[in-house]
Amino acid sequence: MSRSSRTRRLSAGLAVAALAITATGTVTAAQAVPVSPAGSSASAAEPGPLMNYVVNTRADHGHVKKAEKAIAAAGGTVVQSYDQLGVVIAQSTNPDFRADVRAGKNGRDIQSVGATRTAPVSEGPVGSAKKAAAAKGLNAGEATPTPDPREVDQWDMVQIKADQAHQVTDGSRRILVGVNDSGVDDTHPDLAPNFDAKDSVNCVNNGVPDTTAGAWRPTTSSHGTHVAGTIAAARNGIGIVGVAPGVRIASVKVVNDDGFIYPEYSICGFVWAAEHHMDVTNHSYFIDPFEFWCKDNGDQGAVQEAVRRAVAFATERGVLSVAAAGNSNYDLANKTADNGSPNDTTPVPRQINNDCLDMPTELPGVITVASTTQARARSSFSNFGLNKIDVAAPGSSILSTLPGGGYGNMSGTSMASPHVTGIAALMKSTHPWWSPRDLESALRHQADDTACPTTPDARCTGTTANNAFFGEGIADSLDAVQR
Repeated sequence: MSRSSRTRRLSAGLAVAALAITATGTVTAAQAVPVSPAGSSASAAEPGPLMNYVVNTRADHGHVKKAEKAIAAAGGTVVQSYDQLGVVIAQSTNPDFRADVRAGKNGRDIQSVGATRTAPVSEGPVGSAKKAAAAKGLNAGEATPTPDPREVDQWDMVQIKADQAHQVTDGSRRILVGVNDSGVDDTHPDLAPNFDAKDSVNCVNNGVPDTTAGAWRPTTSSHGTHVAGTIAAARNGIGIVGVAPGVRIASVKVVNDDGFIYPEYSICGFVWAAEHHMDVTNHSYFIDPFEFWCKDNGDQGAVQEAVRRAVAFATERGVLSVAAAGNSNYDLANKTADNGSPNDTTPVPRQINNDCLDMPTELPGVITVASTTQARARSSFSNFGLNKIDVAAPGSSILSTLPGGGYGNMSGTSMASPHVTGIAALMKSTHPWWSPRDLESALRHQADDTACPTTPDARCTGTTANNAFFGEGIADSLDAVQR
């Protein structure tokens, strides 16, 4: 995908403001595993570029340890191990790593192996010095709510009835929402009151959690800060008000300085959310370098399985994942071609099918959100698809927070998704016993049915109750807190 086309990656964009721009049972620390012992098959190969891989095995400590030994024997280094997923992130310059990791005596425990990207690892070997910029600071109710100064400009909150829902509740401080994105400016006056630093993290150093103070802040992108404001900008007499202004938010940084979201970053984010007891997470991105990851492709199939396990683990731990549908004006129910992948090297046009998934939005248990305009129409950029879209929400020209204390408009399904994340947070506030499955069902059933356009559009298949453009309808905040 070209540099200009890659702005779609965050399902809203990083640059353009109009149509622009997702031991046992614990994460082990990054560890160096000795590079291929003398006599191993890896020692014969000339070194290649440094690449990252997912290595899938059975989800228990013993099998993960055997996978780690197989990685070492193949000339690899363990970056991160997830016993609870049966997934190991590995790094190697061995061009035959995929074959070699399965060839040794521990290879029989390996289920699949796949490269996570097509370009060499930009952040360097695991354990190398972290980028100093990531840790730098930025310069920068039950009674009837009192409007904040710019609420009058928030047409989106009226469309989803958040203004009415706030007469009932602003959400509970017990609820923690993860903003899995490009970082959040926690110094912004509309975000600081609700920010949870102790549960924030940076996952973009090879997918290894970095909890250095401030590492979760944005360095090149305003995207995550904008998303955070839509979810939970505080009711404090300043600027705007989010959908759930009473809940807490944490930053889970999964976008690197070049705008890429590699699988190991996303997996780190899902596991972090699960193990830090988040209630809802927002994912306004697709995982690079492929817009669609195909099950029948070796690397892509292995990555698809690894990310699926991470999402399933988060869901089992009580986390509802909400994601943007994407900005390619693409029918997700009828996939035929992908002309922009991989986007970190040279795109190679290819034929695809419906087993090729836009991740994480198409994975089981993830709420897929399409975008609407102020006129309640489908945004022209929004992906669609019968039985692919769960609900729709405002995503065209949305006012929210920007780094450095500012405000601005952005458009994209990236802007739609956080509206639904905020509604889910309100639901969880009023129904704290609800599981992710309960929240998912309620989001669908409480959405306002929205018919296909009156001017016929053959792409909008289905019924008023459930169609390709709006799914079950436009998400409804008021019903969310009244049920």
